Amino acid sequence: MPQVVDHLAELTGFRDRDVMDVTLVTALRDLLETPASVAIYRSVGEPGQQRWLTRARLRAEDTVATADSVWVDPETLPRLEDLPRRHQCLKERAILQDRDHKQWVTYFPLATERDVIGVLELQTGSRPRPSAQRLVTSVLRIYHNFQGLLDYSERDTLTGLLNRKTFDESFLKAVSELPLRSPSSSQEERRQVEVHPQYWLGVLDIDHFKSINDRFGHLIGDEVLLLLSRLMRNTFRFNDLLYRFGGEEFVVLMRCENEEDAAHAFERFRYNTEQYAFPQVGRITVSIGFTQIRAGDSPAGAFERADKAVYHAKGAGRNQVQSHAALIAQGQMSEANHLSDVELF
Repeated sequence: MPQVVDHLAELTGFRDRDVMDVTLVTALRDLLETPASVAIYRSVGEPGQQRWLTRARLRAEDTVATADSVWVDPETLPRLEDLPRRHQCLKERAILQDRDHKQWVTYFPLATERDVIGVLELQTGSRPRPSAQRLVTSVLRIYHNFQGLLDYSERDTLTGLLNRKTFDESFLKAVSELPLRSPSSSQEERRQVEVHPQYWLGVLDIDHFKSINDRFGHLIGDEVLLLLSRLMRNTFRFNDLLYRFGGEEFVVLMRCENEEDAAHAFERFRYNTEQYAFPQVGRITVSIGFTQIRAGDSPAGAFERADKAVYHAKGAGRNQVQSHAALIAQGQMSEANHLSDVELF
């Protein structure tokens, strides 16, 4: 019992979901009778194109868990239907068990308050005892409840998108992956830098949102925000981080190969918004500004650059996408950053 309590205390001691999943598989491997493998797989992607993302996998001989990168190319992941029993567990929300040669595989559904989002897969040398299944189920209930508490604290109540207080941590994670390059870097070092990930920050602002509230009321205004958040989820990739910063302002943190790809992603969302018929309100538009995240960037500094590009887009007629770097290159904006009156923290 003390061992169980220790693991539960460790599991609920983290606020990082990646660490939580690793802690969960580690705890179950230690608590069960020498399982061959414990793994968590999440369903990601749009309906009809969903894939299996490995969140954490720990075998008996492993010292650390392995996982897919959150920025992995979805096309490299197995499709849901490629693993039918795992898929069945997801759809039926039921514990399933199979004999696979000399091993037993037990599938446990991972659920949120609204949906089943993944599967915990347990591989053992012998058929798990009922007491072992009850232990796993109990631990997963605690995991589920704690995930719900995290959702409550980390997500915007109206839209379900991430809220602004979670932005810093994700931003700094992205910055930590960027290499620092000095002006004297060799040509070989510069080539190596080019293969490192590039991250982009976009600020999205609904045009004339105040007039929507004034004309139709705040209830309809909230409906517009909710529908726009769904449009964001359908337009951007599953691993792009989507935030609502308050009011009509949204933020996207994404990883792209270059500025052209980032601009295309934001332009696609601008176009999808323009074409969407919002009930009662009709058509609305958004103005978008974006910037590349630099090594050593602060969240406020990067946000300020994207925010300045948004203000330029609004001043130039709204309903458009503007790159901060392109505006600098065109001489339409100075490089110097002066924090706007938007309070981030």
